[in-house]
Amino acid sequence: MDTIERNLENWRASLLQSIPLGGLISRNSIAYKWKAPFRCWVLREAAFWRVTDLLTQSYALHQQGHVLGARILLRSGFETLATLLYLNHNVEAVLSGTLNFHEFSHMTTRQAGGSKNDPAHPSAVNVITMLDKGDKRYPGLRSLYDSLSESAHPNFEGMVWGYSKVDHDESETNFSNRWTELHGEQHLKSLELCMMIFHHEYDDVWVELIDRLESWIVANDDMLEVTKNDQLPG
Repeated sequence: MDTIERNLENWRASLLQSIPLGGLISRNSIAYKWKAPFRCWVLREAAFWRVTDLLTQSYALHQQGHVLGARILLRSGFETLATLLYLNHNVEAVLSGTLNFHEFSHMTTRQAGGSKNDPAHPSAVNVITMLDKGDKRYPGLRSLYDSLSESAHPNFEGMVWGYSKVDHDESETNFSNRWTELHGEQHLKSLELCMMIFHHEYDDVWVELIDRLESWIVANDDMLEVTKNDQLPG
């Protein structure tokens, strides 16, 4: 069993099965009378379930030689990573005083319940917005995502480059599946990078931030009560 397979197995064994609201209230009754920190927990665990599922399937397809499908799933894995990066970025902004808590709460609603298609739901946060925030913390993240997107789309790289090669000596175009040749070796490195960043943000960054956010809410609870009915920015 190689490192990626072993780590994915450990991830699957670590997936949280439930978040009892009563347990969070016992943890901090003042902080969890507000919905935003509860949504932080839900978003974190839903992202973990999704990224584990996506990367498990991406790895399996790669092992079977289905590199295009593996890259498309990895692209979705990086989008899922971006949701956690965006959540952590916004918590840090609340703590630094650059983001209004009630606006932050609205943003968690958009992340947890947003939709592009259903007008009954709040507007979903654009994934490029989240990726661009993540790129500031991890430079190169957006360019890697853009490369994966080129494979996912039926443009030059996704079609002509992925399935044909010109023989200039014979003046003919030959067709074959070239995805393993083009991206097979790099795929596992990119998958490992996605896992490494997600693990750090999930296990280290988020854990510290939720503790600090709970303390911040307790210290600012009176102010939050006074301002909770104020018009949200935008």
